[in-house]
Amino acid sequence: MAEPKIVAGQVIVLRLFDLAYEIDLRKAEALWSERTREASARSRLMGTSPKAVSFGVPPLALTLGPVPLGIGGTTVTATAGVRLYDFGIAALALRLPAMDVSWKEFTELVNGVDRLVGPGGISAPWDALLGRLGELLAESLDRPSRVPLQEDYLIAMVERFDTPLTSASLQERLDLVPLLSGEARPLSEGAQRDLLRHRFSYHPDDLAVVTWDRAFLYEPQGETDVADVLEMANAQLLEMRTYDEMLDDELPRVRDLVEAARRQTSLLASRRYSRLAQRLHTTVAEVTELTERVDNALQVTEDVYLARVYAAAIELFRVPNVSAAVDRKLATIRETYTALHGEAASTRAEVLEVMILVLIALEILLSLVRP
Repeated sequence: MAEPKIVAGQVIVLRLFDLAYEIDLRKAEALWSERTREASARSRLMGTSPKAVSFGVPPLALTLGPVPLGIGGTTVTATAGVRLYDFGIAALALRLPAMDVSWKEFTELVNGVDRLVGPGGISAPWDALLGRLGELLAESLDRPSRVPLQEDYLIAMVERFDTPLTSASLQERLDLVPLLSGEARPLSEGAQRDLLRHRFSYHPDDLAVVTWDRAFLYEPQGETDVADVLEMANAQLLEMRTYDEMLDDELPRVRDLVEAARRQTSLLASRRYSRLAQRLHTTVAEVTELTERVDNALQVTEDVYLARVYAAAIELFRVPNVSAAVDRKLATIRETYTALHGEAASTRAEVLEVMILVLIALEILLSLVRP
């Protein structure tokens, strides 16, 4: 039996950057409109009721125009866009159409695009798009990152085959492994089972297969909700990684500052303790506020299917592990803050006791020398 042909599909390459501590989306929207005269939109999930699944703060979606890419000796035009999240993430996307191609050609396109602009490929398209965003929207960025952390993800989406397929028949007739793994050599049975473990279907004719760095989506209705949920999970991973690395850098500095403060025995030691404790309290408060915002960035209440995909992606991307590491480091800083606060209070009490003793001694001395 001949393989079904893809009539309509696309390859979506995501590159996410942690641009800043926070992005003022209203200001970014106003700057974009003023400087480009182009439209923008606040994203929402297409095929799902807002009561069932919604963004905590809808990201700002901007269209960045065509980007030519040379793949397999031919030039393919991708459409570039970006979604800006209020917690500082910019999710850039390149979308390449795939029409009237065989499954083998589609797999080759996916792998070719990954080699060209994926993690090991050229960075020129991403650098140019990021530079354009920086020029247009710099004023909307609060505390921009000097060297932004990045995440990559690749989504292969098919909307229509030349013959109707159910999710079961699709998996029987098409080999998803080369597309999802990017490997030309065959994989072992165990590796194939691991690769295809996270499979989801809601209707008989749709399918989502999610892996660590790629996903295959069969969406006959043309909905992008699953792709949007995968993008959000990657954005949450990137933001948690940012906090984790920030706290990795902060903890050694905290230890050095604490040791330096403890070595100083001047009367102003309590003030130094208080200033350091206030700094730690501010750090904990800021990171806690933003981690809560990231955790609530996507609210899934009634849509069981998207909830399953989202939960699997969050677990697969190891977001809970990174989040737990952030919590442990925050706990260490909280304990340090508590200890410093106690030491500051103790030092102030000691200074007061010394002052009282000095005053008593002075009073006694004065009483002795009075005529």
